[in-house]
Amino acid sequence: MATAIVWFRNNLRLHDNEALHRASKYDTVIPIYVFDPHWFGETTFGFPKTGSHRARFLLETLQNLRNNLRNLGSDLIVRQGKTHNILAELASAYEASIIFTEKEVTSEELAIEEAVEKHVNAEVEYTNGRMLFHPDDIPCKPGSIPKVFTNFRKQLEKNSSVRQQFPTPEVLPEIAVDEPGDLPSIEEFGLSIPPSEDRAVLPFNGGEDEALKRLKQYFWEKDQLKNYKFTRNGLLGSDYSSKFSPWLANGSLSPRRIYWEVKKYEEERKKNVSTYWMIFELIWRDFFRYSAMKYGNAIFKQGGIQQKDRNWRHDEDDFRRWAEGQTGIPFIDANMRELNKTGYMSNRGRQNVASFLAQNLNIDWRMGAEYFESKLIDYDVCSNYGNWMYNSTVGQDPRNRYFNIPNQADKYDKKGEYVRHWLPELSDVPVEFVHEPHRMALEQQKLAGVEIGKDYPEPMIDLESSYEEIRNRD
Repeated sequence: MATAIVWFRNNLRLHDNEALHRASKYDTVIPIYVFDPHWFGETTFGFPKTGSHRARFLLETLQNLRNNLRNLGSDLIVRQGKTHNILAELASAYEASIIFTEKEVTSEELAIEEAVEKHVNAEVEYTNGRMLFHPDDIPCKPGSIPKVFTNFRKQLEKNSSVRQQFPTPEVLPEIAVDEPGDLPSIEEFGLSIPPSEDRAVLPFNGGEDEALKRLKQYFWEKDQLKNYKFTRNGLLGSDYSSKFSPWLANGSLSPRRIYWEVKKYEEERKKNVSTYWMIFELIWRDFFRYSAMKYGNAIFKQGGIQQKDRNWRHDEDDFRRWAEGQTGIPFIDANMRELNKTGYMSNRGRQNVASFLAQNLNIDWRMGAEYFESKLIDYDVCSNYGNWMYNSTVGQDPRNRYFNIPNQADKYDKKGEYVRHWLPELSDVPVEFVHEPHRMALEQQKLAGVEIGKDYPEPMIDLESSYEEIRNRD
């Protein structure tokens, strides 16, 4: 009997899963997820690689995957330990001749793949379901993609097409493994279950079922896709943007599923700039992933892909104030507190807090990238580091770009509703001061019930002075 192993990594779904589809042709299929201790260690700057929010989301996703596999007559084998040791033991015990898994592109993931290839006596076959456009279908080799996104996008739109989805299996062969293993508790990783947060934009429950439910809800039930381009920079509420990113990040939602659902929506409901923009954003994900393939470990270096030499700071106290949302800049603090409480932050917020840390504070951008790695439920290594480089002027954009925080706050939170949502100490501050409460006179502070410097901090820097410094940088 021919036996295949499906090594689940960041493809935690049944739909559009090439690895599972190809393995299902074998007599026996052994689906497995390995909790490798590497992913629960520390980052370079000492943050937990997987924090409590992302760990909670992952465990919920795996429980859903196990349930769905069981409904097909199979199961999810769960083990803890070094991946190559676990797979070597499994392949030997059950005489598996082949392992199917999703291909990754960055160094830590590649190191695990290399160890598996070296120590496991079975062939390893890789699939490519993380990108919208398959590597074989893009008009240039992945290692020579254009440096600028617009050129990359135009080439894809002109010369490439998106493949059809792989069918969802209706039944799977039984597995012969006696002990499937229990899913670990979050406490086993030295973490605790994060408390529920009523102020979150969504509950963000993990799993393929929740991903497909959200897709159906956003596109069809609430009919929000037609408005996406014009509302996606909103800060409050569940439907200003799709919120697909957490499920995309761990592969419980396929980018191709989104693409073909957009095409269906365009045929049955409406085709406009918003439906195009949803695909546009998926191409951005591909761009960062192909960029990681092209530049390798340069995306983790201080100088980024530009190899820029800049005198970065590593002030731990200033970083802590940024991370805890205690900068005295309400728009920054509200976004950071949302991240810490929920594991999520809007794209608009991410751009502003990244710009503030790397540009206004001149703190090593990698510290922020690693903090996001620990906190975000939608952490994706390529998108995370790609965006941080971009906003720190060491990535694809050569301009000395930065965000004017007061202007951004006024544009995207004009009435201060988002700031008050996450900074209750400012709930009674008048609109004209809500983004700069330090400008209130003492009498105004008393009327608003907040003492600046005591109930809410003074600004840690003078923004205008910092902008002048940014403009004068080489």
